[in-house]
Amino acid sequence: MIRSPDNDRLKTIRKLRQKRWREKLGLFTAEGEDLVDAAELAAWEPEFVLRAGEDVEPELLDAVSTLGSGTGVIGVYPRRWADPRGEVLVYLHGVEDPGNVGAIVRSAHALADATVVLGPGCADPFSPKAVRASMGSVFARPPARAPLEALPGRRVALDSGSGDALGEVRLGDGPTVLCLGAEREGLPAEVLEAADAVVRIPLRPGGPESLNVAMAATVALYEVERRMRGHA
Repeated sequence: MIRSPDNDRLKTIRKLRQKRWREKLGLFTAEGEDLVDAAELAAWEPEFVLRAGEDVEPELLDAVSTLGSGTGVIGVYPRRWADPRGEVLVYLHGVEDPGNVGAIVRSAHALADATVVLGPGCADPFSPKAVRASMGSVFARPPARAPLEALPGRRVALDSGSGDALGEVRLGDGPTVLCLGAEREGLPAEVLEAADAVVRIPLRPGGPESLNVAMAATVALYEVERRMRGHA
């Protein structure tokens, strides 16, 4: 039973709140029974797992948690990156909010069994906020890292201000790369120019001008998967 805040494992968990330490150590944390169970289901072996009242005094685990009091378990896991392959890929460029990155990983897994590919300027998908937002999908479908030009398939760029409606664009017979950009700026000109198609999600008149990037990704993934399965 760990009874000292100076324990090396607790020190490691504290360090992993920071991106530089996650990168340096090649590790990240998952907090809560649901995430630890998701890691086990995906056969993602932990470096170690600490359970309150079994391995560590509860107040000490609470002190290193990003969730505050009542944390029952924290697991520490090695970071893994997937190969950018599959019928559907979701390419992100400049998506800086870790909650959005994690939510997109979840939607990609749930709707299209797809891999999220991180381009430049994206938040760390292994940050505590991103891991929570993924609800364990980061274990089942870990993200990839690659430049857009390295991805095979037809590139479909989502832009709120231009393009044809998503439901009207031909997807082709091969892989589809769905491209989404930053929360405010959207995709840069060079990505839009490199796309095979630029599309938008039609919104009702008088409503908001755009969707949150994670919401937009979810809608687009649903439509892409529906059409690829021949339901259009």
